[in-house]
Amino acid sequence: MDAALQTMVNNMPEKTGKSLSEWKKILKQEKFTKHSEGVNFLKKEHGVTHGFANTIVSLSKEENKSDEDLITSQYQGKENLIPIYEQLIATVKGFGKDVIITPKKTSVSVVRKRQFVLIKPATKSRIDLGLKLPDKPITDRLSNSGPFGTMCTHRVQLTSVSDVDEELTEWMHEAYELAK
Repeated sequence: MDAALQTMVNNMPEKTGKSLSEWKKILKQEKFTKHSEGVNFLKKEHGVTHGFANTIVSLSKEENKSDEDLITSQYQGKENLIPIYEQLIATVKGFGKDVIITPKKTSVSVVRKRQFVLIKPATKSRIDLGLKLPDKPITDRLSNSGPFGTMCTHRVQLTSVSDVDEELTEWMHEAYELAK
């Protein structure tokens, strides 16, 4: 979970009167076919602001999917990228026992104390790998964060398993070390 989202979840009891787990229990009792129905229910029936309602419904949906389901969904139609993803995961897991792999709907966050790598199947032929390397200069390969915005400082585009090379491994390890 990124820092802004975690702050929102932490503030939820004070701002909405209930914790995320309490809101999830309420939503489980209701049957919504659309995201907007859940959001509107929380806004109208419980007076929750739109931002909190949207977050509660989104996090409730994510909980219902397993990590494996999220990964399968991300790579549907992009199965050729799975070997690259698996190599990235094997590499970062080798950095230490404190590495946490967190699949989301469209990407996978790799976290130590905070996120240091973000893996996103960007197209049918490319994975975008986001890195948190605040003082690292931009190069041809280590480009600016692009669509990742402030979640990452850099992006590397990967099209084959051979792109997960020594240089990339060093950058990921450097990001890991900075995420203490």
